[in-house]
Amino acid sequence: MTARHRLLAVLVAALWGGNFLAIRIGLDHFPPLFLAGLRMLVIAVPALLFVPRPEVPLKWLLGYGLGFGTVQFLFLFVAMDVGMPTGLASLVLQASAPFTVLLGALFLRERLSVRQGIGIGLAVLGLAAIAVSRAQAAALVPVLLTLCGALGWAFGNLCSRLAAPPKPMHLTLWMCVIPPIPLFAASMLTEGPGAGWSAVGAAFSVEGLPGLAAVVYLSVMATVVGSGIWTWLMRRYPAGVVAPYSLLVPVVGIALAAAVLGERPSVTELVAAVVIVGGVLLGTPRPARTTPEEVVGTEEQTPARRAAA
Repeated sequence: MTARHRLLAVLVAALWGGNFLAIRIGLDHFPPLFLAGLRMLVIAVPALLFVPRPEVPLKWLLGYGLGFGTVQFLFLFVAMDVGMPTGLASLVLQASAPFTVLLGALFLRERLSVRQGIGIGLAVLGLAAIAVSRAQAAALVPVLLTLCGALGWAFGNLCSRLAAPPKPMHLTLWMCVIPPIPLFAASMLTEGPGAGWSAVGAAFSVEGLPGLAAVVYLSVMATVVGSGIWTWLMRRYPAGVVAPYSLLVPVVGIALAAAVLGERPSVTELVAAVVIVGGVLLGTPRPARTTPEEVVGTEEQTPARRAAA
């Protein structure tokens, strides 16, 4: 991996770490479910108009959109709205990595190595420590909601893998077409039919500009730019080379929450964070040996290589 591409991977981690601060700001201006739907709607409209539908089975497109785009953000936004600290949310959501490995072993019959098993065990131990710490402070529910969001992300990962899109960015953009309907429906039922749209009107005022900026960041910077760079890197390098950079996301998230919001995690949570990050790193599959041509790759994969992937 070249130095330039490492910097791009770090940039994505920084953008995704800032995602949690943007959510916190957005929740000060919009109801949580409506904000989650609005984030996706901003991308869904241009995707429908200008991006060709990805050449994947419809069931995997729907599964990716419902898991990654709907379940993940529904639970994450609600969790943060009811008290999940911003920095801690960026950490606990990383449970999606061991969840993905476990679901792959359960549903795709992928073999789990001893190294991965130890890593998953450490990550679960760290998450359990945070849950116990939060339960003592009567704040366990937000942690459980965030874990549900991580599980949704993991299911989305499996559907994305099974889709095997020839153009992954098209799948990422079209995934955003799925969530707005269920998210807006849930918002209408629980938050009221006019609450979200009233907030949209208020966003175009001086007081509402931070909320509007948060929506733009969530949609454009975190999703289009961040996911676009990440997808490009994943096409050029083995997943095991790129994926560990996502461990920087909670580092950025916790640092921003401390600097901007004044959040201070407890000693128990900091120790658990180290255990979780170490567990996720151990649980990340090692990259397979590849030839230089396979590492560099081309923009279009051959059918044989796609089948092998």
